[in-house]
Amino acid sequence: METSHVDAYLRRLGADFPARPTLDALRELHLRHLRTVPFENLSVHLGEEIVLEEARLLEKVVGARRGGFCYELNGLFAALLSALGYEVTLLAARVYGDGGVLGIPYDHMALLVRTVDGGDWLADVGFGAHSHGPLEFGERGEQEDPGGTFRIAATGPDAADLDVLCDGKPVYRLEPRPRVLGDFVAGAWWHSTSPRSHFLQSPVCSRLTEDGGRVTLSGRRLTTTAADGGREVREVTTDEEVLEVYRDLFGVRLDRVPAGPAREETRRER
Repeated sequence: METSHVDAYLRRLGADFPARPTLDALRELHLRHLRTVPFENLSVHLGEEIVLEEARLLEKVVGARRGGFCYELNGLFAALLSALGYEVTLLAARVYGDGGVLGIPYDHMALLVRTVDGGDWLADVGFGAHSHGPLEFGERGEQEDPGGTFRIAATGPDAADLDVLCDGKPVYRLEPRPRVLGDFVAGAWWHSTSPRSHFLQSPVCSRLTEDGGRVTLSGRRLTTTAADGGREVREVTTDEEVLEVYRDLFGVRLDRVPAGPAREETRRER
């Protein structure tokens, strides 16, 4: 990532260039990312191709001030952190679904980040509602975070994999083996095209708010959750208002409402 791209990315986050790749700087960048860059699947519902290449991700997230899902957000965040001097490893994970069933291989991407002063940390700015800050990768006890009580536990054959749990519930299973961005292309394609992908069910745009709550537009349902758990839900009725919500609450400017791909066309293509 060139210096001009780093500067533009940091401006997008409202962050200064950190003097050193420290844990405090990582925590600030992580939190600013969650507040500024929304988790969203709008490309899937706008007919836009998901391209896991750094230049294309910069164009989308920094240039067009959009968000994305895990492969895009964590993939680009990894490039930024590397440019700032952090040692970053891409990790593959499988997300727990209903009934504790694990998702597809390369279902999710998370980051292992090494700082100059604080060891190894699990960073994830691409999961939606999750930890607000990085989690200590080698810690096996409970870790308190504004997003919940997290724990990383060894699991799987020979305890080679790691389950990430929030408030006692397993969230996803990590494979602590180094990956590259291209490894996740098949997962991104599946989530963008398969009728079984939950990303095809409805357009979703969500971000952390300044007070530690969350605002989410799922289809036309706008949910605002306060840090204390208070919740307000309302329906957004017109296309004009939907576009206003995307613009005013998420900084996403669209010229049309994401309508979603035709399911039958998707099946025929498969």
